[in-house]
Amino acid sequence: MCAQFQSIEMSAETIASLNFASEQVAIYLNLFNLIFGIPGEILNIIVFVSLKTFRESTCAFYLITMSFFNIGQLLFGSLFRFVTSGYGIDWTIMSVFWCKFRTYILQVCGLTSMTCLCLATIDQYFATCSRPRWQQWSNIKLVRYTTAITIIFWSIFAILYAVYYDIIISPVTGNLTCMNTNSAFDRYNSYFHRIVMLGFLPNFITALFGFLAHRNISYLAYRTVPLVRRELDKQLTKMLLVQVIFNIFALLLFNIVSVIVPYIITSADPVVMAKLQFVQILSYCIYYLYAAVSINR
Repeated sequence: MCAQFQSIEMSAETIASLNFASEQVAIYLNLFNLIFGIPGEILNIIVFVSLKTFRESTCAFYLITMSFFNIGQLLFGSLFRFVTSGYGIDWTIMSVFWCKFRTYILQVCGLTSMTCLCLATIDQYFATCSRPRWQQWSNIKLVRYTTAITIIFWSIFAILYAVYYDIIISPVTGNLTCMNTNSAFDRYNSYFHRIVMLGFLPNFITALFGFLAHRNISYLAYRTVPLVRRELDKQLTKMLLVQVIFNIFALLLFNIVSVIVPYIITSADPVVMAKLQFVQILSYCIYYLYAAVSINR
């Protein structure tokens, strides 16, 4: 009995420590994201819009759009989590509207941001390609149409999240929470959306075309290209590669956690659930880092 009592007491201490660690991680990492992320993204927009060389670049147009949606991610993602962990105020369980609206905006911002980064690397590959026929795919008219279609498509797609998310009692924690209420859509969200759409697919596309654009840059010195255009392409390609490499690492933990969570979320062990909560919160905070890290820094 004594040994059993000590085991229970140690488990309670472990759970309390993990809960405290989760709270501190959520507070300080999200605060970091907000302090450095929002000013950094605003600076991105100012730099790209104010400088003529960037303003005329098709790749920069995608990056400007991405910065706007990254700000939305930080405001509706990191800010909400910071307020919830730091002040115990969860707006998403106070109002059905905020539950649905926040989920909707997060999906629109996240998917549009990642799509714009994918399109930016693809556009930069076409812009630096040696074949004039492929260079024609990098033009401002096409970029504007593609950006508009991207925003409209993800805005319509995200309506599913506004429809299926609601305030219910969590079967895991027993507390009110804003979560998916449709089992079929939950399987899609858990096994495909979080793993593929918000991680492996954009990482693969950006890494592939980022590498190809970098390879094209190495041949620019042997081609008849204006010096200003050559330096601009080099600078944009380097910026994209840094962002792509950082995104891969920032999204990796989130993807791994998304893969393993469905298999252990039904565990009855409270210590295991506390550990899972800590890892989930850490992965979410690191996930928002990709929106917080300015591409110009």
